[in-house]
Amino acid sequence: MKKFDKDRLILGLAGPALALVVAFLLSSVVLLLSDLSPVEPYRLMVEQIEFTDVQVLVINQTGIYYLAALAVAIGFRMNLFNIGVDGQYRLAVMLAAVVGAAVELPGPLHILLIVVVAMAVGAFWAGIAGVLKTTRGVSEVVSTIMLNAIATSLIAWMILPANLGVRPEGSNDLTTGEIAESGWFPGLALDGGTIYGFTFVAFALGIVYWFVLGRTRFGFDLRATGASESAAQASGVDAKKMVLTAMLISGAMAGLAGMPMLLGQTHTYSLSFPVGVGFTAIGIALLGRNNPIGILFASLLFAFLDKTAEGIGLEGYPKELALIMQGLIVIAVVVSYELVRQYGLRRQQQKVGEELAAQARKNKEVAAA
Repeated sequence: MKKFDKDRLILGLAGPALALVVAFLLSSVVLLLSDLSPVEPYRLMVEQIEFTDVQVLVINQTGIYYLAALAVAIGFRMNLFNIGVDGQYRLAVMLAAVVGAAVELPGPLHILLIVVVAMAVGAFWAGIAGVLKTTRGVSEVVSTIMLNAIATSLIAWMILPANLGVRPEGSNDLTTGEIAESGWFPGLALDGGTIYGFTFVAFALGIVYWFVLGRTRFGFDLRATGASESAAQASGVDAKKMVLTAMLISGAMAGLAGMPMLLGQTHTYSLSFPVGVGFTAIGIALLGRNNPIGILFASLLFAFLDKTAEGIGLEGYPKELALIMQGLIVIAVVVSYELVRQYGLRRQQQKVGEELAAQARKNKEVAAA
């Protein structure tokens, strides 16, 4: 039994490790083809992590990616491909910012209201795809892609000054108005900046994710339905209800992805708010294998690439290298996981064959005696 666990651990780590090695090698090839040093950019990236301001930026970005990747992972564990996390996150943070700027409440209640609104909006937007899948059989991939586009257009309309937006005096930017200080989430002040307070909430939610999916009946039903919907139904699980529930929870988690920055830094939603977080989270969830610890390290890696890209740009290297590496990691992780899976199957078959052969020899010896 111990040996089996060891083999499973090695195979589990082999996929991400192989993907990272391949991604770094291919990125080096791209640099060589561009007549640039294949090693120097990585050295510059590592050197930047020594600065406390870069460390703070990386940690804060890790929290944002972590929440978005958990949202994607919840869908993956249910065998659902929620591509709509980006739309859910942006729509949720915008409406939460609108509500937060419109009211003034005692600190904890103000923050709680903003967070609840974000979760409710994210869950509602993801729930549309869940209802379409359970009632009409519409693929969540198609519906969430369409909902992303709708969310983008809806945000562009709502943020107009004639609707819910505000144009600051002397600026061409559009915002939702500033949230009162009672709605700011306190952070951890360091020499290099302030770590968002909600970042620690994000990491705590990783523990909740692990416990609920791995240690509760609900988590077992969710994973069982994702593995085999027909088998889950045969055991008394309402598969359609689980699909809808998983989409709602995934959307609610996506809604939280904008909270670290909204409550800890900007205190408003504007046209400069980060986009594409949900799409990056797909690669992070894949690299982390839907495991909360794996997702944490993958989020840290992607955040590191993002926040050190500006530094290599100042040294004459293309800052787009970070995006190239992230894209290559996503491609490599899919291929490497399949290779590792096939090797694992062959290894299991070999072990079973060896055990059967050993049992046959033992039976033969007993019979001869």
